[in-house]
Amino acid sequence: MTAADIPRTLGQPDQGFEGNRFTGIPIYDSLTQWDLSKADAPSVLIPGLATSWAVDAKDKTKWIFKLRPGVKFHDGSDLNADAVVWNVNKVLDKEAPQFDASQVGVTASRMPTLRSARKIDDLTVELTTSEPDSFLPINLTNLFMASPSAWQKYFDAAQGATPADKAKNAWTAFAAAPSGSGPFKVTRFVARERLELAANKTYWDAKRVPKIDKVVLLPMPEANARTAALLGGQVDWIEAPAPDALDQIKQRGFKVYANAQPHVWPWQFSMVPGSPWLDKRVRQAANLCVDRAGLKQLLGGMMAEAKGVVAPGHPWWGNPKFDIKYDVKGGQALMQQAGWSAAKPLKVKVQISASGSGQMQPLPMNEYIQQSLKQCYIDVAFDVIEWNTLFTNWRKGAKDASANGSNAVNISFAAMDPFFAMVRFVSTKAYPPVSNNWGYYGSPEVDKLVADARTAFDDKARDAALAKLHAHMVEDPPFLYVAHDVGPRAMSPKVKHVVQPRSWFIDIATMTMD
Repeated sequence: MTAADIPRTLGQPDQGFEGNRFTGIPIYDSLTQWDLSKADAPSVLIPGLATSWAVDAKDKTKWIFKLRPGVKFHDGSDLNADAVVWNVNKVLDKEAPQFDASQVGVTASRMPTLRSARKIDDLTVELTTSEPDSFLPINLTNLFMASPSAWQKYFDAAQGATPADKAKNAWTAFAAAPSGSGPFKVTRFVARERLELAANKTYWDAKRVPKIDKVVLLPMPEANARTAALLGGQVDWIEAPAPDALDQIKQRGFKVYANAQPHVWPWQFSMVPGSPWLDKRVRQAANLCVDRAGLKQLLGGMMAEAKGVVAPGHPWWGNPKFDIKYDVKGGQALMQQAGWSAAKPLKVKVQISASGSGQMQPLPMNEYIQQSLKQCYIDVAFDVIEWNTLFTNWRKGAKDASANGSNAVNISFAAMDPFFAMVRFVSTKAYPPVSNNWGYYGSPEVDKLVADARTAFDDKARDAALAKLHAHMVEDPPFLYVAHDVGPRAMSPKVKHVVQPRSWFIDIATMTMD
């Protein structure tokens, strides 16, 4: 993995979506999930622990989810409506014994309108949102179901002066030997070193009962170290191989997998008072001054050039009037209009990481952009910090001391659904710490576009509303749009039945080993 540590195993992973990929989806299940079975079609939402769901026709803040019968947690207890309510409350109800503040940040910000859950019967749950929100079923892919029974045993045995202390210690114990309902069970956990998983041969989905008996996950944040581990036979699979080693990897018989995926690698601009990015002309100029084709070459072809959050032709594209392309003269002209020049350059500071989930090759990429922007009178300084710290800072916002004077942040993000792709970055309701509008971008106009999309429960109407929002986000950019990742990973030829989906995620459960 590109992470510097094992993503948390207690049910709600950290380390960005690399956590969901490796300690979320394999160990746990969610009510809804992504179809990761196809390489030649977009990954779409499918039933998970819920077999069906529908919004109330009269009150669109209420949803009914029907649960899959017969599902068991790894400890043998039933996954039923009580368990779903318990897992909602672990991150939303501060009075619940199992409430865990450490899981809130990586969960609540991904489903910000969910407010409560209520059991109707053993296999039926009612979920209530703060406002009508057609995005809820998609957001629920991020709420992983942990076993209440297993946790309760840890709680009963835990030491602590208060119930909150006991609960904290119970979650620590649970993380060391967790119980989900996913296709793999945890058998060994060593912080910062390794996580070992074993096949759950009684998994409820016959198509995903693992054929691989054991999986060992190793954190290895440096690309050259990962590449050496693969070539040396230490591992069978690496994420994000070193670009300059791709030819050698292939020549040695290893397979490199890549596919277009809903992913954006950007800089997110700060719009707080005093930020150098407040002037739209400066933000547009930056978007004209990056040679994305040259960057693609630097990465061995392992990226797609970004012209927005989504690509032209996507239902959300919306035909923006501003065209993001490589146009140095156009960028220079905008900068000069804004009062900047070679003699008077604009100084900016960007907080970045050296590795991490979806960050591709952040150091060489950012250094390349630094040189590109110099042509347009923008002098870039970097604040390089560890990935998980950067990800945590992202929720605190540009006004927080953790920004360390930065006026942009480089965090890649998944763009497979409307909330993750756009809403959380531009809605004033998503200002920190609610969600990921780190830069405090927003306006009544944008909030109206968001509301139009969020309250459209018809797919075509929602796409039309989202197209208007996307066009606005290109014309008045909250980001320096740089790249879309293709998720390069290299594997031993012994690994078979690998499906590289058009998704941030990948399914280990269906793979085999010779």
